Amino acid sequence: MTKEEFQTAFKPIADGLFGKQGGRGYERPHFDVRPLGDMLADLADIPPEEWYGYAFSREPLNGKFDDVQRRGWMEQSLACGREYATKICDKYQTKDPRELAKAMSMDVSFPEFPEKTDRVLFAEFRVPNKICIYMDAVKKAEKLFESPGVLEVLTRELDVSRLLLSHELFHWVEEQYHEEIFTKTEKIRLWSLGFLHNDSNIIALGEIAAMGFAQEITGIGYSPYLMDVFLVYGYSPEEASGLYEEMMELAGRKIEL
Repeated sequence: MTKEEFQTAFKPIADGLFGKQGGRGYERPHFDVRPLGDMLADLADIPPEEWYGYAFSREPLNGKFDDVQRRGWMEQSLACGREYATKICDKYQTKDPRELAKAMSMDVSFPEFPEKTDRVLFAEFRVPNKICIYMDAVKKAEKLFESPGVLEVLTRELDVSRLLLSHELFHWVEEQYHEEIFTKTEKIRLWSLGFLHNDSNIIALGEIAAMGFAQEITGIGYSPYLMDVFLVYGYSPEEASGLYEEMMELAGRKIEL
């Protein structure tokens, strides 16, 4: 994939932070570009558990759930991610995601762009043990720390590549503990007919838990979900501003005009 193709893929932004969930597939309307620092400050004020509206908006089965279920699963999935972060860090005696990756025998690479994809990706996990962190997005994000108000919100504790790596490491953990981990064992029954039934996994649970896992490992004080706006801003301030408005609306927060 060329740089031009990668940038074109942002029209429209259809995926979440790491491109693991399906988008809604429509062209966004135009949005007024907002100051990045102001948007991040608003989003950082949303507690992790209050992100369930946005987290499930990318879930294919979302229409089958109500807000009581969404919030309950949000809390359980975040707790799951934090629990396994503690378990894995204790097992390998480190909270450094690069050291964890090495101890797990992960194959981690840092290419500039995805080789070939029809989705926007900032990082990805490929079974069984490969993780790619795409550095074009990381470099653009690092330049944004110079924007007014950004460093005050994100703090110097944030290392973008380490956060992305931490998130992807959780997906390896899911594979290793698939028989017991909540994000794999929790299912929803789609239909039943006598002794026959169809139970399905809920994709959003793994993504939510990966956010909790990454937050626990990196020690940041805000939800990693706001990184969607931060990373997208490096490519399209307008798309990032629209994403911010969506996040605020789904969290029931008032947007200042």
